[in-house]
Amino acid sequence: MTSSQASAAAFHALHKDFLVLPNAWDAASARVTQDAGAKAIATSSAAVAWAHGYADGHHFPVEKLIAAVEEIARAVSVPITTDAEGGYDDDIGKVAENVRALIDAGAVGINLEDGKQPHELHLRKIEAVRNAANKAGVDLFINARTDVFLKQLVPPEAAVAETLRRAAAIKNAGASGLFAPAIVTPADIAAVAEGAGMPLNVMARPGLPDAAELKALGVKRLSAATAIFNAAMAGVREATEDFLATGNSETLWSRRGAPPDYNKLFGG
Repeated sequence: MTSSQASAAAFHALHKDFLVLPNAWDAASARVTQDAGAKAIATSSAAVAWAHGYADGHHFPVEKLIAAVEEIARAVSVPITTDAEGGYDDDIGKVAENVRALIDAGAVGINLEDGKQPHELHLRKIEAVRNAANKAGVDLFINARTDVFLKQLVPPEAAVAETLRRAAAIKNAGASGLFAPAIVTPADIAAVAEGAGMPLNVMARPGLPDAAELKALGVKRLSAATAIFNAAMAGVREATEDFLATGNSETLWSRRGAPPDYNKLFGG
């Protein structure tokens, strides 16, 4: 068994119980996340794009994402799953190529979303990605994201039924899990978790039940999405604004907390 195959198997196994999955955006944030106790590292497409000065939503060059995954893989020893948006293309062959490159870079899981694109296109992308992963010999965890709730693709009263309709097709196409961002109501969560037939991933946001309740409702994975990036950037802004206003070295130094030896952390 190769290291990628072992990492993929370990990542699948983490979904048997309940996985809290922080989202990182570069090698440093990924390594700090691992050292904080994370059992796996996820990238957030938005956070990675923003960290490189790009807007989210297929504006970030996929070559830069591949490089970011390579850098993260060098810095961590836990499984890596990356947010691949919609595969960074609508050409099915190109989507497969992009995901194969992400696998080669070190990813053993991906998110693949539908957004407002046709559901059938999403299914074809999932099928192509599964075939590409099989050819690579890696049991890639395809976390298929449907934005029924997030982008209100149907009226609220029809959201659960539509999510479950898509979940059945997504599973048949080769997905490993279902990601339903913006689902927050316990009854809706329980219904989707029970009916999806594969691990349900939800996204941290106000109003979502806590981890213990989510686990009881049948959820298998909780993602931070952009929340940790935004928390970090809030700290950057506050420290910078205060330093610009006061030039107070003592206050600035106190914000450091107790940082690790980063040179030692990265092998310097």
